[in-house]
Amino acid sequence: MNWKDSKYLLAYLAPLSTFAAIYVQGYWSFATVILAFAIIPLLDHFYSSSEKNLTEQEEGSKLSTIIFDWLLYSNIPILWGLIWFFFSTISAGGLETFEMVGMTWSIGIIVSTIGINVAHELGHRVKKSEQLMSKSLLLSALYMHFFIEHNKGHHKNIATDEDPASSRLNENLYAFWVRSTIGGYKSAWSLETAKLKKQGVSFFSFKNEMLVFQLVQVTYLVFVGLYFGWFVVPFAIIIAITGFLLLETVNYIEHYGLRRKKLASGRYENVTIQHSWNSNHEMGRIFLYELTRHSDHHFKSTRKFQVLRHFDDSPQLPYGYPGSMLISFLPPLWFKLMNDKVPSALT
Repeated sequence: MNWKDSKYLLAYLAPLSTFAAIYVQGYWSFATVILAFAIIPLLDHFYSSSEKNLTEQEEGSKLSTIIFDWLLYSNIPILWGLIWFFFSTISAGGLETFEMVGMTWSIGIIVSTIGINVAHELGHRVKKSEQLMSKSLLLSALYMHFFIEHNKGHHKNIATDEDPASSRLNENLYAFWVRSTIGGYKSAWSLETAKLKKQGVSFFSFKNEMLVFQLVQVTYLVFVGLYFGWFVVPFAIIIAITGFLLLETVNYIEHYGLRRKKLASGRYENVTIQHSWNSNHEMGRIFLYELTRHSDHHFKSTRKFQVLRHFDDSPQLPYGYPGSMLISFLPPLWFKLMNDKVPSALT
């Protein structure tokens, strides 16, 4: 890894801020909240974004450098270490209400960023070991079905009304949360049931991943209750909900208003770089491991984060991901700023 690539080490400031939130306490309990939704959006606003792509030689070099994989792998012990520290601190008691609120929000953000976001990247890998890592990260958000629905559902149905994770023009974020969360869960069950039927496997089988996921998640919550105390279980659920609602907020801004045309055959046109919003804002790119170059990700989902590309033809978000998420929390403002930017040919 050269000095330019060392910028990805900045992503570790997020879990470091969460450690400070739990360890220092007091008003530091909100450290990750402030970092994610104040400091990073400001830096994105004032720091120049880059549309530069790698040369073919540079791509080859980055793909052969294993450190990029270990940047992702290391998030697994970091995430679960922070969650353990959080549960232990809550269990010990003696905290002010605002401290518990701040810590919970902070750890919830981490569940979304180094949890679900890294799980998303690893879930597209072909190695079983990396897929297992992905599932272990999704467990923290009680969102293990995302592994099935995202890969087999969302990437197939992106930018259509058949995809619960593709937000519609003039659909507000909160209505989208309900539709996408419920729709994604139902879709995962449908996809898994169809797979089992095709394979001639019984529903009540350990080959039924959805069934296994539910058992693993319940076991996780039971363990939290038995080891840390049953009053800690609601905190485990709250950080999970915080994590997956932030994921759904990202889904909302990534595909807002974009639609693929249905052809005369009844099939949809192929997915192109025009069916996802792209963002080149530097801080968001670093902290989210290039998730913001989302157009290229959907163009080729197996492409690793360190070599994702910018395309001039992709719709460009006027703000970075954290800033866009903040604006989406205020639907009238989001509609005012974004509706005119949705290409009419893609609605």
